[in-house]
Amino acid sequence: MSMTFKLGATLSAVLLASSAYAETSATAFTDLNLRAGPAVSYQIIGVIPASQAVRVDGCLEASNWCRVSYGGMDGWASGEYLTAMVESPIYANRERLAVQTVTYEKSPDAAIGGGVTGAVAGGLVGGPFGAVIGAAIGMGIGSAATPSERVTTYVTENPVEPIYLDGEIVVGAGIPEAVTLTEVPESEFYYAYINGNRVLVEREQRRIVYIVR
Repeated sequence: MSMTFKLGATLSAVLLASSAYAETSATAFTDLNLRAGPAVSYQIIGVIPASQAVRVDGCLEASNWCRVSYGGMDGWASGEYLTAMVESPIYANRERLAVQTVTYEKSPDAAIGGGVTGAVAGGLVGGPFGAVIGAAIGMGIGSAATPSERVTTYVTENPVEPIYLDGEIVVGAGIPEAVTLTEVPESEFYYAYINGNRVLVEREQRRIVYIVR
């Protein structure tokens, strides 16, 4: 059984603009999940590396998820982590930025665990500013930011209860106090299984420093 918690944003994202409903080229601010549908409850079908370009076909009218293409795969990515020429929140400025509106027909088969589609809505997990903080934290804890094979193997072989949070999981995202973190023995890491990702967390700041993929 999964738990659902709500997260607040740390910063409005730097997002994308387009000319009158044309295809938009954008880049990922950080390593970004490519999902089968427009929510964190959908399966991860790929990863868009930081600074890599994607084609944006359009974004949903009611939420900040965009349909994109990367590396021959079509999927959905959080618009909070896509950047282009205009530093302005896409959702609040859709008409001015002339971003194409697209629709999505729910597919339960694409959901994580086959039944949580639509269970999570609203909010963010840190935003781009959080990703910058996460990088600084990673540098501060030295080698812990790059886990050993022993650590990643332990996390993979010792599953914990899945948790769903509002917003996409990226390095630097903050984890709320309500979420229980599990310690990795003989290491500086704690971990959790959030939105379909195994994440390693710096305990004091409660920010993600590594995603086990």
